[in-house]
Amino acid sequence: MDTPASMPGDSLTPAAALAVAAPDGMLTGWSTGAEQLLGYSAGEAVGRLATALLASPLPAGVRERFDRQEDWTGHVALRHRDGSAVECQLRARPLPTGDGRAGWLLEGIRGIQGQEENRDTDPLLRWSFDQSPFALAIYDTEGRFLRVNARMTKQLAATERDLRGLRITEHMPDPAFRAPERSVDRVLRTGEPEHIENYVKVPGEPQAHAWIIHFTPIEDSLGLLHGVQVAALDFSEQYAARERLALLDKASRRIGSSLDVARTAQELADVAVPDLADFVSVDLLDAVLHGDEPPPVPDGPLVLRRVATRPGVKAVVAVGELSRYPEFSPVARSLATGRGTVHQVGEPEITRWLAHDPVRTAWMSRHRAHSLMVVPLRGRGTNLGVVFFARLDPSAAPYEQADLQIAKELAARAAVCLDNARRYTREHTTTLALQHSLLPQGVTQQAAVDVASRYLPADSKVGVGGDWFDVIPLSGARVALVVGDVVGHGIHASAAMGRLRTAVRALADVDLAPDELLAHLDDLVVRLSSGPESGTGAPYGELGATCLYAVYDPISRKCSLASAGHLWPALVTPDGTVDFLELPTGPPLGLGGLPFEAVERELPEGSLLTLYTDGLVEAQNRDVNAGLHALRTALADTAPSLETTCDRVLDALLGERPADDVALLIARTRALDNGHVAVWDLPADPAFVAEARSKATAQLHAWGLDDLAYVTELVVSELVTNAIRYAAAPVQLRLIKERTLICEVSDASSTAPHLRRARIFDEGGRGLMLVAQLTERWGMRHTGTGKIIWAEQPLPE
Repeated sequence: MDTPASMPGDSLTPAAALAVAAPDGMLTGWSTGAEQLLGYSAGEAVGRLATALLASPLPAGVRERFDRQEDWTGHVALRHRDGSAVECQLRARPLPTGDGRAGWLLEGIRGIQGQEENRDTDPLLRWSFDQSPFALAIYDTEGRFLRVNARMTKQLAATERDLRGLRITEHMPDPAFRAPERSVDRVLRTGEPEHIENYVKVPGEPQAHAWIIHFTPIEDSLGLLHGVQVAALDFSEQYAARERLALLDKASRRIGSSLDVARTAQELADVAVPDLADFVSVDLLDAVLHGDEPPPVPDGPLVLRRVATRPGVKAVVAVGELSRYPEFSPVARSLATGRGTVHQVGEPEITRWLAHDPVRTAWMSRHRAHSLMVVPLRGRGTNLGVVFFARLDPSAAPYEQADLQIAKELAARAAVCLDNARRYTREHTTTLALQHSLLPQGVTQQAAVDVASRYLPADSKVGVGGDWFDVIPLSGARVALVVGDVVGHGIHASAAMGRLRTAVRALADVDLAPDELLAHLDDLVVRLSSGPESGTGAPYGELGATCLYAVYDPISRKCSLASAGHLWPALVTPDGTVDFLELPTGPPLGLGGLPFEAVERELPEGSLLTLYTDGLVEAQNRDVNAGLHALRTALADTAPSLETTCDRVLDALLGERPADDVALLIARTRALDNGHVAVWDLPADPAFVAEARSKATAQLHAWGLDDLAYVTELVVSELVTNAIRYAAAPVQLRLIKERTLICEVSDASSTAPHLRRARIFDEGGRGLMLVAQLTERWGMRHTGTGKIIWAEQPLPE
């Protein structure tokens, strides 16, 4: 019969031995290679049991694999015809017979040891193996060292004799070497090559190196696996360059994520550890933290503020504390010269510095610091501070000039971000101060409403905005409630807010109705947008704002409101009902030429009127409707204290740092009953002026205000006389007692009186001058039917 050696497609080496066994284990085929291997001829071998040729038992579990008709490859000892044992590698492959059983194709290769001897007799192969630029190793089928070249013995600090028969982790138990050992096992199992990159310290090197390791299966011409070749190449220089680029890329993405100085400094420290250092500290000049321009570097000792450290090891100086450096220290010299430096612990300069700082000396000794870098932080030519790098791991290489270069790159990028944060801090602080000065510092006491308010500036990422609120006392015991929002953020928005708030107060002082006041305010915003005053529209270009203006009268309990693009106010009645007052929402301020409309509502005494800006109800994760619903729910759970109600509303609707400015104003309405108000209708007859004085005097006596009778008689006399003489009927006199005594005279004329200085021989013209001199303040407001002249006197203590 033909032996498998003559089968088509097979290319056999002289050392290859093939045999075929029947399902019962009887040999039925025998090749020339098998005869060369064991000395038996085909006639002597065919018909014998294959197991009769074993010089030692098969490994455990092999017979079970044969029963399952599975491939098997392994080392066996076969019996030679002369009685000696032959070590070889045997591969058994099943040959199905069609009846559910299988015969076997047996392939035997003489042991690798014999091949090594043959190879070693070839000097060219031996020289090629030993002089390869790679560190080479050959592993057997059990993943154990078989051969290593000179480079590998140097790296592993062991001879080939010491290594032979050991697995990788048996020679190097460090967990870092488990990865290459697993790769060897995987290649032996799959027959597929692979490569890994590993950064590890091998026994033959003082520091860790970067390695590219290739794992290649060693197979014969029949595909039989005999071992694994490992080729390792030290690419530490390329690895370091790549890591530096990766570090710079990470720095560009992570440093400067905010405009906060302390956070930016911490980001610098976080990026540098552990890729560039084991410990990093960032110290800044105090002026940087406040947004000020840093002063020149002093000639003497340097004092910096510790802003960030990494990792969490206890440093000599804690974050937030001052760190002092003598003028000869590397830190002070680096900031003074603007140059970064590399130092090794033990150098004279470091020794001198540490001699003046025993605490720092103890820290470096305790943490085994051995290599240092000091790099100044300079942004746009401004000295900001210093960053200090230290290596604490004894196995880490000392710092070199390449490390200093990467540290300078990191510091340069961080310095620009720190300077941006410093400049923003300055502008943010200035804007907050401006805005704080423009907002009400205290609410003037008045009888119309009790109020509580809150103002929360936006998260610093977006900057301070132009939200504002105000409570303005008006004549006749009335009060104006205002809330507004200038579009945009920053110092220009705050400045525009201040101008609008001042304008509202000026317009309110002339007692304009809400719709008229918004119309005048709209004209002002249009003028600000066009910039005619400064000749340029840059600071206030495209200025826009919303505003809600409400006037409440505690005598009539009526509230008149008008809106310029602002959200509706919320009303909580004494029975707990919460609703939003539906107003004709006019256009935002700044569009120009469009009308505003006011509505009037009567409010029960004790109602809560809530005015707010959009920052309260709008959020990135919530639409306006959801915010309004949340506001309604929060107001339904009102507290007796308005301050507590404000806090509950903010807690329910806002996070720790709102994305937009928030202004909130809550007013509880009060009412003045008939006991605080006296009204008389007067005929348009001068004879009734005396009667008006008498009625006023009697009312003051009833209120216990006899001390105000003289001035009040004079005011009533002058105002009633003017109304009868120069105006038109009906004429009405009203006295209001609240925190002041208010005297009002109304008539049907819209002509405004004027205060003038009378000449010596003039018979009249002195009345209003006397009123102005004897009262605290006086004025006029128009009504729908005419005007009202009023004057106020303070109540006696």
